[in-house]
Amino acid sequence: MTTVTESVDVNVPIGTAYHQWTQFEDFPQFMDGVESIKQIDSTHTHWVTKIAGQTREFDAEITEQHPEERVAWKSTGGDTKHAGVVTFHRLADSETRVTIQLDWEPEGFVEKVGSAVGVDSHQVKADAKRFKDFIESRGAATGTWRGDVERPDA
Repeated sequence: MTTVTESVDVNVPIGTAYHQWTQFEDFPQFMDGVESIKQIDSTHTHWVTKIAGQTREFDAEITEQHPEERVAWKSTGGDTKHAGVVTFHRLADSETRVTIQLDWEPEGFVEKVGSAVGVDSHQVKADAKRFKDFIESRGAATGTWRGDVERPDA
């Protein structure tokens, strides 16, 4: 299992950063390699990615979500195994730290080599920077979702 953690400080209020992150269907606008995400219901999404020429489809489930605090998910189907959490930290009225942690299982030679040399870390860092540019250039989120999803008991 590979773990990548990246933080980015964005010059928007915590609510703006959080609301934008809940707009999963907008991820292709700032995440390289994400072709599309379809929101199935409040806790389920379907992803199509294309990275290094390989297209993958998988479903993901929101496993925990608390407004302006965190969004956690895990894959539930398809050919990709991953999980992640994004946390939001208020630094000032108009500044928020967004921390992204991804855990995933590289498959095949190309993904394993890429992971070993840090390609995945570079990708997450670049995606975090694109998120920063995207939300700061807009100044407002493209939508909102204030639902709360409690973590299931272990």
